[in-house]
Amino acid sequence: MTKQKANKIPDFKTREEMAQFWDTHDVADFVRELKPVKLKAAKNLTNTLNVRIDTQDLEKLREEADAKGLGPSTLARMWIKERLNAHQ
Repeated sequence: MTKQKANKIPDFKTREEMAQFWDTHDVADFVRELKPVKLKAAKNLTNTLNVRIDTQDLEKLREEADAKGLGPSTLARMWIKERLNAHQ
């Protein structure tokens, strides 16, 4: 009986690279590498604030948010909270 080599999830440089990998591989083949994660649900946010922002700044916000795996409004909310908490 031969021992099958364990599959390893590679390190990805981009989301596109990761998407292409998972489009062509079955997650079941990597089950031994998977680890449970703890998720913290966000509070139910009921208030909104509309902010005018120029095109270049919005594009920078989107790029930075994308690099962090976040939506732009989530990143903006995080930055606002950080700034407000810094002044307490």
